[in-house]
Order: sequence, then structure tokens, then C-alpha cells
Amino acid sequence: MIRRVFLALTALAAMSVQSWSAEIGEDGLHKQDWFALTFRDVAEDIEAAREEGKRLVMIFEQRGCIYCTKMHEDLLSDPEVAEFIKANYKVVQYNMFGDEEVTDLDGEVLTEKTAARKWGYVFTPTLVFLPEQAPEGMTVAQAAVSTMPGAFGKGTFLDMFKWVFEKGYEGDEHFQKYHARSINERRAKGQSGTD
Repeated sequence: MIRRVFLALTALAAMSVQSWSAEIGEDGLHKQDWFALTFRDVAEDIEAAREEGKRLVMIFEQRGCIYCTKMHEDLLSDPEVAEFIKANYKVVQYNMFGDEEVTDLDGEVLTEKTAARKWGYVFTPTLVFLPEQAPEGMTVAQAAVSTMPGAFGKGTFLDMFKWVFEKGYEGDEHFQKYHARSINERRAKGQSGTD
């Protein structure tokens, strides 16, 4: 009897992990079914996001990236995180070493890998948050309102999305201070606030 219960619990745990895991595409990158498929014209993507009442965020990843896997399996598959992002952001995935065509805000046509080099992105994942309207004559790196290189815990990750959504970059409260305040608020509500 105990053995059957153990096997049933093990199978249930395996199924729940599988259902939360992101699918892997032909390019070796994890995929979320709510990521946007676009022509990677950044100005057009900013405008399309704005028309949907959202902000554009670009995520640079690479095949075999353990931190990208962590981001997909631990963060983007978390219902609270996913729902906030889906409601407020248009997410476009970029392959750090990909050959898909990209049009920068300054009009230059590049590949994903040459765009990553031009913009100075060397870590995966790197999340690039763009302004509400596409500026003229700037590159993506110059126009970005915030950049998050690497994978972090749920609190830090979600706080960055919230800080950008609330336009914290326009105010006097630096993200680190915003994040510290958010941790304290979560702790006061009896929630984990350490990540």
C-alpha cells in the first residue's frame, strides 16, 4: 500500500514538472506559447505592443543556457509571473547566435547575433525593456529603459517587470530601492520576500 502511494505521488510530481516545463524549439531555445512571433522590426514591435496596451520586452537566449532553462521552468512558468507579464508585455525572443533578420530602431538591418554584438549583450538570458514609443535615430541599447542580464529569483524578476510597468525609471527610486521596499512589503504580508 505504501509503495503504491509512493509511486502515485512520484508519477504525479513528474507530471506536474512536465506540465510546467517549457517546450524546446528547433533552435534549441525554450518556448512559451504566449511569446510573440514578429518580423523583429523593433520599432514595429514597440508600436504593436503599445496598440495592445502593453510594453515590449526582448529576451536574448542561447541553446544550452542553464540560466535560460531556470528562467523558463522556474519563473516564466510560474502562474503569478506569467499572468503579470502576459497582461502587460509583448515578449519577443531573440537567439544570441541566431541568423534571423532584425531591424534596429536606427533602421539598420542585422542578424540576431550581429544585433546582440552591436547592442553589447553578452549574457543569457538578457531582458531588454523598451520605451512606450520608438525613438528615432537611436539603437535598441540606447533606447532601452532597463536591461536585466541573467536569471534571478522570482521576487527580483517580477519586481523588475513591475518597476518598468510603473515607469520607475522615470522617477527618483532606483530599482534596487524599489526592490528592497517590495521585499519589506511582502514580508509585512507574511510572504517570502528574500528573492
